[in-house]
Amino acid sequence: MRFSVHVYNFTLPGEPDTLGPTLAETARTAEQIGADSVTLMDHWFQMENVGRSEDPMLEGYTSLGFLAGVTERVKLGLLVTGVTYRHPGLLAKTVTTLDVLSGGRAILGLGAAWYEREHHALGVPYPPLGERFERLEETLQIVHQMWSDDDGPYEGKHYQLAETICQPQPIQKPHPPIMIGGQGEKKTLRLVAQYGDACNLFPIGVDGIKHKLEVLERHCEDVGRDPAEIHRTMLPPGDPVADPDAFLSQMEQYAALGIETVSVQPEGPDPVRWVTEFGEKVAPRLAEIG
Repeated sequence: MRFSVHVYNFTLPGEPDTLGPTLAETARTAEQIGADSVTLMDHWFQMENVGRSEDPMLEGYTSLGFLAGVTERVKLGLLVTGVTYRHPGLLAKTVTTLDVLSGGRAILGLGAAWYEREHHALGVPYPPLGERFERLEETLQIVHQMWSDDDGPYEGKHYQLAETICQPQPIQKPHPPIMIGGQGEKKTLRLVAQYGDACNLFPIGVDGIKHKLEVLERHCEDVGRDPAEIHRTMLPPGDPVADPDAFLSQMEQYAALGIETVSVQPEGPDPVRWVTEFGEKVAPRLAEIG
């Protein structure tokens, strides 16, 4: 089983002066211990289930551009971009730029968005859930078109683009992998089957994950997609560094279901030390699972 390092906490000693060096060293350490990717959040405020909205939060794509300059191998993405945050044409251009300047290492994560407070606070429209999903599907269609030979118009219900020129095109072919976050059975997993290259599931237990993957496979059958084309990832339960044996035992069960990558999250005020310990205690044994 492979792993990604997901950094979600920027409330660190000495911030804001230490944020740049600490984030850079965390990403370099993740690369050194064999992480497939490094991901950040796409929020403007810290999530209230993690801390306070007033806690430090870095803008995602600026931060990924910074990390592209201090790493060499790991893929880079946001887990995940809220569809309401950026116009889809500009989002495609932003991710393309990251892919080109990183040497082909960008991931596009997409979701329907949920953090209502930060939208209202910063004056960003926050449409109802049904409309957000409509916008999510149109965004997926737009990025696919912009990463193709078709630079003509796009006419959707919510977005109208007169041209879909995107030059240069991404280095990755046919395009940067598209990860769709969430596990809603009627809409989200259908979108994964139809448009996505990867899914990201929440830690809802072995039986819950098994059920979600079965739903995804049924959607793949409906749209004529080979389920093996979709990379299966998940966020883990608990702190793997605090209890490696329990974590690895759980990962064996998830790997048996088809989970290929787990996205681990540094805990505590020293993410560099946490990632280093993960590399020493967990990563070698995790690589043996599968």
